Amino acid sequence: MKINLFCFLITLCYIGIFSANAQKNTETTITGTVVESNGVPIEFATVIIATNDTQKAITGATTNEKGEFSLTTSTANFYVEVSFIGFKNKKIENFTIQKNRIDLGKIVLSEDQSQLDEVIVSAEKSQTVFKLDKRVFNVGSDLSSTGASALEILNNVPSVNVNIEGQISLRGNSGVQILINGKPSVLASEEGNALGSITADMIDKIEVITNPSAKYDAEGTSGIINIILKKSEKKGLNGSVTLNTGIPNNHSIGLSLNRRTEKFNLFSQLGYGRRTFPRESESTSLNRAAETSLNTAGESDKNEKFFNIILGTDYHINDLNVLTLSGHYAFEDEKENSNQVYQFIDNTATTTDAWNRRELTTASNPKWQYELQYKKDFKDHEDHDLLFSALGTSFGKDKTSNFNNTTTIGNIPDMLQEALTNFAQNEYTFKLDYTHPFGEKYTLETGAQFIIDDVSNDYQVRDFINNVWIINTDFSNVFDYNQNVLGVYSTFAYEAEKWGIKGGLRLESTDLKTKLVNTNERNSQKYTNLFPSVHTSYKVTEDLSLQAGYSKRIYRPRLWDLNPFFSFRDNFNISTGNPNLNPEFTDSFEITSILKFNQGSLNFGIYHRATKDVIEDISTFENNVTTSQPSNVGTNNGTGIELNAKYNLTNWVTLTTDFNYNSFARKGQFEDLSFDFNGNQWSSRLTGKFKLPLDFTLETTGNYRSKYKTVQGEVADNIFMNLGIRKKMMKGRLNINLSVRDVFASRRRQSITNQVDFLRTSDSQSGRFVTIGISFGFGKGEAMEFSGHKNF
Repeated sequence: MKINLFCFLITLCYIGIFSANAQKNTETTITGTVVESNGVPIEFATVIIATNDTQKAITGATTNEKGEFSLTTSTANFYVEVSFIGFKNKKIENFTIQKNRIDLGKIVLSEDQSQLDEVIVSAEKSQTVFKLDKRVFNVGSDLSSTGASALEILNNVPSVNVNIEGQISLRGNSGVQILINGKPSVLASEEGNALGSITADMIDKIEVITNPSAKYDAEGTSGIINIILKKSEKKGLNGSVTLNTGIPNNHSIGLSLNRRTEKFNLFSQLGYGRRTFPRESESTSLNRAAETSLNTAGESDKNEKFFNIILGTDYHINDLNVLTLSGHYAFEDEKENSNQVYQFIDNTATTTDAWNRRELTTASNPKWQYELQYKKDFKDHEDHDLLFSALGTSFGKDKTSNFNNTTTIGNIPDMLQEALTNFAQNEYTFKLDYTHPFGEKYTLETGAQFIIDDVSNDYQVRDFINNVWIINTDFSNVFDYNQNVLGVYSTFAYEAEKWGIKGGLRLESTDLKTKLVNTNERNSQKYTNLFPSVHTSYKVTEDLSLQAGYSKRIYRPRLWDLNPFFSFRDNFNISTGNPNLNPEFTDSFEITSILKFNQGSLNFGIYHRATKDVIEDISTFENNVTTSQPSNVGTNNGTGIELNAKYNLTNWVTLTTDFNYNSFARKGQFEDLSFDFNGNQWSSRLTGKFKLPLDFTLETTGNYRSKYKTVQGEVADNIFMNLGIRKKMMKGRLNINLSVRDVFASRRRQSITNQVDFLRTSDSQSGRFVTIGISFGFGKGEAMEFSGHKNF
């Protein structure tokens, strides 16, 4: 009832705003395209409308990636002024109004040589741009991003949520495909958890594709998140240096350099630091039949040193051909200490046994990525091009965990154990894309992609018995994983001034083989599937657009979904994989409306997802040991609404909000258990940005996610707040930032697994993080914040 009332009120507000704007018949619409002298579009150029009487701005906008802009005004006596740092301002006073419209055409800005050696380019705030089949989140210098990693930047993106354990979900669904620069990467894989080595200052924009076209991988039932890394092409030497320090133990330094000549563009980024991730946790496992329980409580801290470097060059063979070679290396040296206290309580509420379990884990994690890319442009059209890329990534982990159990109550003997991990993953992606526009309205895209994924995980658990280390064969094995995916696609699009449609078809063939070497257990799967997609958009007015889309998606079980041997940190809470998992398939539908008005914008959407062979973690309980293993459990049909809004309350206060609600119906059977139930969940984010005197800026972000049902229990609600303050000096060249993440230390992960024979509760928290950052830009480089933090 409350949700229906909420939706009704939103709809009334939405209609009211649209009606108010629709009545402005006397408004004049001004459009144009801002370019450099060589015809290259200028993104983020500022366009203002000012009155001739007062010479004061009355409205304004920034250009998109094509240099385009659109403004409306009801003022009769005005002029237009266009500006961008490093270029001379251009004032336009002579224009012709036809049918309440002014088309300024191409506006050419010339470089201001007097500023080139001293100006910087700094995107003040992040903003979301809506495209035909995706939303683009341009990463600005948001204050709460100081000392932030890619995971924390993602947590600021509309529709995306990153929980306390670093798991990424899109519209409440965890089946997300993460890409780097449009391609799969070990740097974005769950196996390496390496998104923490991608830092805020490295990211240009993030594409959120909830209903991807056939051009993109079919992987990811809830959609695709594509992280685009920065690569400057500004002439001359440009760069920035950043320094961060904070608590708990968060210190880093970063350097970004770019050199552009006539033929070459050399780019590099370098970072080094050390950081600590503390965590407190507790859990209770209740045996309902025996009326006994096992309680645990403890704390841990992961100490990490990291090094990160990106090197690359673009070679402009001529105006139509560019060759790019780049490499990315990251290294993490980890040391983690943990102390857990266990208590076994009988049916009389008496503690019969208690012991401490201490852990010392050390690990080294090298990560490599290297890419060769060739792009050919054609003279007949700026969007007519051919792109080929060959990408290689590798990740290794050499990890040792020592466990020492010391009994404090009872007769359980003391115990020494150790777990050894030797992990190696190599992934190769070959991609070919061809785009051919026909005239101004039709576009054909076609291409192919081949991905080779080769993994070996040697996991061994040993017990110290009679002064000898004995291999525990129940938890030791070598797991080999080999998956090849071949995809070919074609799309065709028609896009006129008001209406556009894009349809496509993708074919993917998957060949998966797994093997447990010690026991010679093999499993193989081969399947070929078609993935259609269709998207359409209609521009009702210059300020109101409608979009609709459909796509079919797949979620292939990941390595850790399949690997039976990978976790032995807690003897009484074991996670394991399932080599017999089948992939999930999802049909995704959505309708979205986008409304722009003078003070901001509003995006409202309705979506539906129908998923079969849903993969869920199923927990079983035996001898006080909880074992969690993924299984294919039935179907899930979910319907939701989404609202994103931005409102400029005054010239010094800007508010943005993101609201998502979805209800779902689960149907499934696992062994003799039925998992039929209905549920719902919602999340919301509100950000306020305040421009203060003396060039201070304050930014606050509040996040809330409701509780929701799972197949075996419930996950509790979650609320937390981030805060940032910035002071600009030296005309913006020098920035000093203070960032506080989880201001009230309220971000917790709490869950309940409630079954007939057992009840398990768990609670974990990382606490507050405070970071002070200083950044300095030189040449035409940006003053940015380099990350000193990875993930919670």
